[in-house]
Amino acid sequence: MATVHAAQPFAQVRTRVPAVRHVGPNWYATVMGTAIVANAGVALPGGQRWLRDVCTGVWALSAVLLVAVLAARCAHWAWHTDQARRHLRDPAVAPFYGCLPMALLAVGAGTLLLGPPVLGERTAVTVGAALWAVGTASSLVVAAAVPYLMVARHRIGLDDASPVWLLPVVAPMVAAATGPALIPRLPADAVQAREALLLGCYAMFGLSLLATLTMLPLVWSRLVRRGPLPLALTPTLFLVLGPLGQSTTAVGQGADVASGAVPAPYATALRGFAVLYGVPVMGFALLWLAVAAALVVRAARRGMPFAMTWWAFTFPVGTCVTGAASLARHTGLHALGWLAVGLYAALVVAWLAAGAGTLRGTVSGRLLAAPTG
Repeated sequence: MATVHAAQPFAQVRTRVPAVRHVGPNWYATVMGTAIVANAGVALPGGQRWLRDVCTGVWALSAVLLVAVLAARCAHWAWHTDQARRHLRDPAVAPFYGCLPMALLAVGAGTLLLGPPVLGERTAVTVGAALWAVGTASSLVVAAAVPYLMVARHRIGLDDASPVWLLPVVAPMVAAATGPALIPRLPADAVQAREALLLGCYAMFGLSLLATLTMLPLVWSRLVRRGPLPLALTPTLFLVLGPLGQSTTAVGQGADVASGAVPAPYATALRGFAVLYGVPVMGFALLWLAVAAALVVRAARRGMPFAMTWWAFTFPVGTCVTGAASLARHTGLHALGWLAVGLYAALVVAWLAAGAGTLRGTVSGRLLAAPTG
């Protein structure tokens, strides 16, 4: 009898948080998608004051969302451990664990860019550096752990390949793109630390890029063999833009700070590499964007419903905005600046659509209910 009574309080607590049972790691996409609107807006050529003020508000919203989703996910693991473990065993859900480090890194980058006037320079740098450190460490864990699960635990067929598989391996690329912002904050005499941080970012760039190159052919093979993805999953095609835009951003950000971190010959080479790599990759990104957009239009005509996958329209497009803005900065081409502006306009529209759908689905409880089918 004593055992039964002791167990009752825990059972009661579990029943008080049923809403978080089905809050999966994909909810971090709301944080990523919101933070990139702020970060990409600051990166646009021109630097309009009003836009920076708006982006500061969006960054603050992303920080609030990060706290809320972290709390929901902690409650999920604490009170619905069975469901959390089931997510790890599910090959369709486990890759979304890559969203956690990217959410931390995106908000951290926004803290460095937009936080100083709100928090103060010292606090903003401390918080931004902490988020980058935790986000980077978790990105490396996820980049190794999820592929391990795919090989050792999951049972996946060749025709099951999905753009979602890119999420865990692209997380270190986000760390590589956001890490260089910390280099100017290091002491000028910390030569070893500056060089180690920069080269570490390029190592993560290579790690993520090569892992992406092993998976992209599988995704393309599945598309041409089996045809378009199911309607609700069609937006995930935009995830392919993530490593493309983010890698272009990473080499551009690294080139910006290279002169203060590595000897002159290497700094010059890295500035050249930012353009020589970024331009062709951005070209491929635009090609993929055209194909993915056409498939989304096709799916919309067939009744594509709203789902959390709509957040795939946000962060990946945002990385293309920052990538194009970086290329505009390094080449001086106005066309690339206008490309960044055009992509940013599409990003804002996508963010509003995804945000409105998520808000409606959360209030109605549909997005918090058990998935059907």
